Amino acid sequence: MRRQYQQLILTFVGLFMVDLVLAEAEILGPAPVTTSGQFQNLGGDLEQVSVTVRIPFLLRRFTTHFRSGDGAPRLSEVQPDLAAIKAAQDDARVTWIGHATLLAQFPGLNVLTDPIWSATPSPVPALGPKRFVAPGVALDDLPDIDVVVISHNHYDHMDLPTLKALAAINPRTLFLVPLGNAEVLLDAGIERVRALDWGQTVELNHYKIVALPTQHWSKRSLLDTNRSLWSSWAVIGESKRFYFAGDTGYFKGFKAIGERYGPFDLVAVPIGAYAPRAMMRATHMNPEEAMLAAVDLKAKHALAIHYGTFDLSDEPLAEPPSRFKQAASVNGYDPSKAWILDIGGQRKF
Repeated sequence: MRRQYQQLILTFVGLFMVDLVLAEAEILGPAPVTTSGQFQNLGGDLEQVSVTVRIPFLLRRFTTHFRSGDGAPRLSEVQPDLAAIKAAQDDARVTWIGHATLLAQFPGLNVLTDPIWSATPSPVPALGPKRFVAPGVALDDLPDIDVVVISHNHYDHMDLPTLKALAAINPRTLFLVPLGNAEVLLDAGIERVRALDWGQTVELNHYKIVALPTQHWSKRSLLDTNRSLWSSWAVIGESKRFYFAGDTGYFKGFKAIGERYGPFDLVAVPIGAYAPRAMMRATHMNPEEAMLAAVDLKAKHALAIHYGTFDLSDEPLAEPPSRFKQAASVNGYDPSKAWILDIGGQRKF
C-alpha cells in the first residue's frame, strides 16, 4: 500500500513537472497571432488607454523641443577606451551608447542593440523628440559589428539612417529582427537580414542568439499596428550570458526566460518612459518593475537603459536611475550590481 502511495506521488510530481515544462515552452514561443494576422502579447490585447489620457500626452510631446535637458544622463568624463573596444578581448564588456543602444562585446563577438545615432527618432525629424545627449561612441569608432539585434519597429529602436550607415561600414554585419520587420531593412538596401520568431535561435561565432518574448507593441505607419513582432534577445556563450530586454512592460515571461536561459551575467533592462502610468503601465516598466525583472532573470548584474536620452515621456529625467538603485536595496539585490552608467561608460562583466 505504501509503495502504491509513493508511486502515485511520483506520478503526480512527474505530471506537474511536465505541465511546467509545457507552460514554459508556450511562454517562450512562438508568438501568438490573431486570425487577422496581428501579433499579440502573452496576455492577449493590452488595456486600452482613454483619450483623456492619450490626447494630452500627445500634445505635450509637441513641446519637447522646449523642455530642459536638466537631469539627463551625462557624457562620461572618462572617454571610452577605443583601443580596448576595437581590440580582440578575452573578457566581456558593455558600453552604453545611449537610450537602448549598447555595444556588448564578448570574446569573438561584437553585438550592437537597437542602434540609434540620429538626433530625433521620428519619421518627421522636425517634429520628433530631441536628443539630450550625444552618442557615447562615434559610429566610425565602433569595432567590426558581428550582429545587430533590434527589439521592435518604433523609431527610437529601429532607426533606418543608423542601420544603413552600419551596413555600409561593414557589409558582413548580420541584422536580426523580430518577424515582420525584415522587409523594412531590405527595402532600405540592407541585405544581411534575418527575421526570428520567439524561441528561434541563430548561431554565430560559437554563440547562440535567441529571440525571446517581451510585452510591447509595434507600429511604424498609420495602418500597420502589431503587424510586426517585438522581442527581447539573449546571447548565450560558453562562459557568458547576456540578456537585452529591449522595450517592455513587466510580465510573466521574465521568470520563464530566467528559468530557461539564466542565470545571466548581465541583463539590460529599460527603466524610463513610464509616465503617465495610466498610459505606459502595460508597455514600459518603471524602475521598480525593472528591478523585479532583473531578479526574475537571475541577473548577476543589471544595467539600466532606455531613459533620459530622448524626451519620450513625463517623468523627470533624473528620476529613473535613483529609483532603480533604491529598488535594488528594497528587493535585496546588491546595489553595487545595479549599474547606472554615464553615456559612453564601460564596464566589464
